[in-house]
Amino acid sequence: MADEGGEPVYYVISDLHIGGDEQLGEVDFLEELLAFLERLETTDENAELIVNGDLFGLWEFTAVDGPAKLDALIERYPELFSQLRATGENVPITLLPGNHDNELAAYEEYRERLARYNVDLVRSSSITRPVGNRTIHFEHGHQQDSNNRFEDFGNPYETPIGYHYNTHVTSKAGQLSDRGRYNWLKDVQAVTPTDRVPHWLLSKYFYREMNPLLRYAVIPFLLLFNLCVVVAVLAGLDVAGVWTLPVETVDAALARLGLVGEAVHFLLVATAAIAGVLLLAGIPVYLVFRDLRATVDRFGLLEEELTVDPEEPYREAARAVFADRPETAVFCYGHTHRPGLREVDGRLLVNSGTWLKRLHRREVVAGILPPVYYPSYQLCAVRIGAEAGDVVVEYEEIEKRSPSAEEITLTERLLTLGREPSPELPGRSVVADGPAVDASARPADRDRA
Repeated sequence: MADEGGEPVYYVISDLHIGGDEQLGEVDFLEELLAFLERLETTDENAELIVNGDLFGLWEFTAVDGPAKLDALIERYPELFSQLRATGENVPITLLPGNHDNELAAYEEYRERLARYNVDLVRSSSITRPVGNRTIHFEHGHQQDSNNRFEDFGNPYETPIGYHYNTHVTSKAGQLSDRGRYNWLKDVQAVTPTDRVPHWLLSKYFYREMNPLLRYAVIPFLLLFNLCVVVAVLAGLDVAGVWTLPVETVDAALARLGLVGEAVHFLLVATAAIAGVLLLAGIPVYLVFRDLRATVDRFGLLEEELTVDPEEPYREAARAVFADRPETAVFCYGHTHRPGLREVDGRLLVNSGTWLKRLHRREVVAGILPPVYYPSYQLCAVRIGAEAGDVVVEYEEIEKRSPSAEEITLTERLLTLGREPSPELPGRSVVADGPAVDASARPADRDRA
């Protein structure tokens, strides 16, 4: 058993989203999660593991209902539940419901069943824990998101906007993902914020699903499109007599290249012609859509977005908690999948991140080609404890190899110059008697989201 006499230490993880229809059942980080739990099984710290919401993806199950979803999870991941039981014999494991597994708060049966695996399900939207002479506020964070908030916490029949998105989009993606040229569609659950999904789908269609012959035929035109727009404009000025194109000079330079020069000349002329046509057609279309958007904005039809500001609602919620309970040193949440730490009113606002993939947008080097979404993992556990009366927050990185090598094509690498993401976790921070101090001397980390 862990040492119960020392200062309490809390390990926090969130947003694992384990479970769901068909391809969503794959857990890419299962090996790392089991290793993390095994380590806690043998720790001698006075530790508690807080799972701060969305351990399970219950919204993503559409073939079974209610507590039967837990049966499906236990059957599918026996090693995980066996390890939870073993770890829970040494350190308490506390589970808060998130929005994706909100129905955990709806049925007493869930609490009783999880207790058999030494998981204490708290049927509440938030909890507090002591640390030193201060406290920590834990909540998943969806109650600060108008599209995922539950007005009647624990009501299994309440369905916010996020519920419908996940049951109709995310779950369907899990059912269809293996039909693609590559099993990528299931990663829709990793796309945040969700208003980026259309751009991500266009990118994956172009680089993964489009007929390769068609893709490689249009790439040169799309790469040169910006250049050819300039050429088309200059050609228009030439026709109007405003400016003269140096046609002879360009032709002479290309002629020295032989067949290559002829191919380049043809490509430039064809792309310039296409660009000119698109410009002529695009200008009136742009004006129409601009006017339509202005009309829609006047009526306020798109004021309700699918996503939430990743920061401001939580800053306001933290300020409210700090004002109401001044002894609170840390406001810890998840939900947005962005590990981050910042100072708010002399205390700390901490996001525990996600164990799902994170997708990082990279623009191509030229042209109007779709952006590339590089995947990475940023598995982590937040450790919160007391040292000499201060409250210390640290991020423990759990190493996992980047999936870019398998999931990013050579074409995508070439078009983005191989700019793979290298996300960093925030540094060690302290809440003392005065303002919060970043002991790692890396101020940029405090604002990282």
